[in-house]
Amino acid sequence: MTFDETYDVVVVGYGFAGGAAAIEAADQGASVLLIEKMPDPGGISICAGGGVRLAKDADDAFAYLNATNAGRTDEDVLRTFADEVTNLEGYLRDLASINDAKVVVRDRPGNYPFPGLDTWGFFEVAEIPGFDPLEEYPHVRGRLGGPLVFKVVDDNVRKRAIDVRMNCPAVRLIKGDDGGLTGLTVEQDGERRNIKARRGVILASGGFEADPRMQSQYWQMAPVTSAVSQGNTGDGIRMAQEFGADLWHMWHFHGSYGFRHTDPRFPTALRMKRLPDWTPGGDVPDVEMAWIVVDQGGKRYMNEYPPYGQDTGHRDMDIFDTSSQTFKRIPSFVIVDEEGRKMYPLGQAVFNDRNTPEYVWSDDNLQEIDNGILSKADTMAELSDIVGVKESVLQATLDRWNGFCDAGEDGDYDRPPGTMVPINKPPYYVGQVWPVVSNTQGGPRHDSKQSIVNPYGEPIPRLYEAGELGSIWGYLYLVGGNLAECFISGRIAGREAANLDPWDAK
Repeated sequence: MTFDETYDVVVVGYGFAGGAAAIEAADQGASVLLIEKMPDPGGISICAGGGVRLAKDADDAFAYLNATNAGRTDEDVLRTFADEVTNLEGYLRDLASINDAKVVVRDRPGNYPFPGLDTWGFFEVAEIPGFDPLEEYPHVRGRLGGPLVFKVVDDNVRKRAIDVRMNCPAVRLIKGDDGGLTGLTVEQDGERRNIKARRGVILASGGFEADPRMQSQYWQMAPVTSAVSQGNTGDGIRMAQEFGADLWHMWHFHGSYGFRHTDPRFPTALRMKRLPDWTPGGDVPDVEMAWIVVDQGGKRYMNEYPPYGQDTGHRDMDIFDTSSQTFKRIPSFVIVDEEGRKMYPLGQAVFNDRNTPEYVWSDDNLQEIDNGILSKADTMAELSDIVGVKESVLQATLDRWNGFCDAGEDGDYDRPPGTMVPINKPPYYVGQVWPVVSNTQGGPRHDSKQSIVNPYGEPIPRLYEAGELGSIWGYLYLVGGNLAECFISGRIAGREAANLDPWDAK
């Protein structure tokens, strides 16, 4: 094999995890190449709210993680994460000093009532002097917390002797004569180049949010619409599989339900408005939810406001009707009345792709009626025609719902009482909604040192992963957990790879 270039460590994917891995490897004295397939950095992590999880007590953190993963993630991996997340604040503060970022640390319990839920907190970047997220990262539209955190990462990468290349996708990992990992092939300016990785390769290329083929093999429900990056197409998963990687958590994706734009120029989903999270057994936010969701038969089938809707809001849609051989809940229908329409924007666009036109959901939802995302019905008969059911069926659904609202209790699906509002003031408005993936959690299984392992649990030499690729989240997600994982796993992978002996040493 002839190599065109040589580095100690090559990091694939420039989001939070790839950046953290490159920083750590460089600080360990390694020569580092950081590549990104898209024209802009940030991955999907730059679209996040920006809260990075911290914990006060490692044992409490481990207890919570162990419960939420339900035995689907190795305990030594969770133990390492729990230990690291309790010491993460100092590391993040050091990174933030690069540009005098103003940071905030606050308590924030876990999302589910498991042991250890109160140990958790958030680290957030509140402000960076002279930094305008929309000016520096114009390809990102959505929440501004993610760009603030990424600016901290980006400035740290720029400070170090790290070679960074955009528009440079990894194509294949390279096997040596003995079958071991020696480097990887990349594509740059229309040409393929072979890069020697003397110590190791770190895959931080994200999941498969934009790969329908892989989704169809690992997820029963279909179709699922992606809310963010068009760049996450499972590249790292396939490269690791070629080297014998085991896989885990492939079924689990972080998501909810949302709309599709009627214009094909907008390929990503439009998320439902995000309402505050809550923890069962704790206080439920005093916020009204304007809508209900019905299936193709015109009937409710879910609590539209689960504790952490952005993680589990889609799961009730995953029901296959054996008699019709269809998913009767995909798509479903969101219904509001005139009062609900006026409450707030029902949807939101979030993306990080410069090739996707910007879309801003209107405050009064009238623009979405004009462009066909929502349909207006002046009568119950018109509403029933849009949904495709008998008027008596849909009328019964709304009557039952409005009766629950009057009684102050959802007798079917236990939606929190304070969120319930009647739907009884025409005109009505309806829109189709689909399952929406915000990010996947599946990928190559790894050990506590971020080494990718084979089906027998044996590390594959010189091959590491970081971030969302093969994430630790195997059953229920912890809000902000992926961002903490990016920094924790990136640091570990960067340190481990940089301290290996070069494979080509004489």
